[in-house]
Amino acid sequence: MTSETSRGTVRSSELTRYRLAPNPGPMSLDGTNSYLIGAAGTAGRVAVDPGPLDEPHLRALAGDGPVELILITHRHADHTAGAARFSALTGAPVRAADPAHCLGAPPLEDGETIHAAGVEIRVLATPGHTSDSVCFHLPQDGPHGSVLTGDTILGSGTTVLDYPDGILRDYLESLDRLEHVGPAAVLPAHGPVLPALDDAARAYRSHRHGRLAQVRAALESLGADAGVGAVTDAVYADVDPSVRRAAELSVAAQLDYLRTQPPN
Repeated sequence: MTSETSRGTVRSSELTRYRLAPNPGPMSLDGTNSYLIGAAGTAGRVAVDPGPLDEPHLRALAGDGPVELILITHRHADHTAGAARFSALTGAPVRAADPAHCLGAPPLEDGETIHAAGVEIRVLATPGHTSDSVCFHLPQDGPHGSVLTGDTILGSGTTVLDYPDGILRDYLESLDRLEHVGPAAVLPAHGPVLPALDDAARAYRSHRHGRLAQVRAALESLGADAGVGAVTDAVYADVDPSVRRAAELSVAAQLDYLRTQPPN
C-alpha cells in the first residue's frame, strides 16, 4: 500500500483508504485493514470491516468523515467485533451476508449493487474461508477496478478455510469467480494491496491443488482413513505451533473435499 496518508489513513486506491487496526497476530498478520470508500468531492464514506472493539481505532476511523454505511466481509471477530460500537459512533447501518451481523439494514445479497459515497459497489458472494464471506467489487476504482477481498485472498500468505463452516469446494468456486473479474487491484483485509486479482486467484488455486497433492500422498502412506492430526504432521511438518490449529483446519477441509467429491 502506498505511503500517502490523510488523518492517519493510508491511500490504497483511487477510491479507498484504510486504517490498520492494532490487532497483529499469527492469523491477522499486521492487523485488520479497515477500509473507507468514497469518491473525490463526496463527503460521505462507506466503511468496510471496522475491525476489533478498540475505541481509539474506531474513533479515528469515524473521524475521517461522515460514514453512510458499514459493510462486513465475513463474521470473524477481527472484522466484526467493533461494528456495533462503530455504528453507534457514526449512526451508520451495518450490512453483512449473515443477518446476525446486520444493524438497521437488511443482509447483503449476492449480485446486488450498492450506490453510496459516490461509488458503485457490487457484492460478490465468495464462500470458502467462511460460509458468509463476500467481496466488494468497485468497477470504477482505477483502470481495472478493485475488489475488497476480505480474507478470501490475503495480501501475503494463504487463506485458512474455517472448516466445517468453510469448505474447499466452495472456496475453489469462489476463486474461479474472482479470476473472472480480471486484473482488478486486490484490497485485502490483511496484508498489502496486490496488483491483479486474476493472477492472485490463479496462484491461490495452484497452491490449493499443490496441497491436495500432498494430502493425497500422505493418505497413500498413512492409509485412506488417516486422521487430521496424522495428515497435518505429514504435510505441515515444520508448521509453527501458533498456526497449528489453522493447518489442521485446512487439512480437515482438504480431507473432506477428497472424501466427498464425485469420482472422475
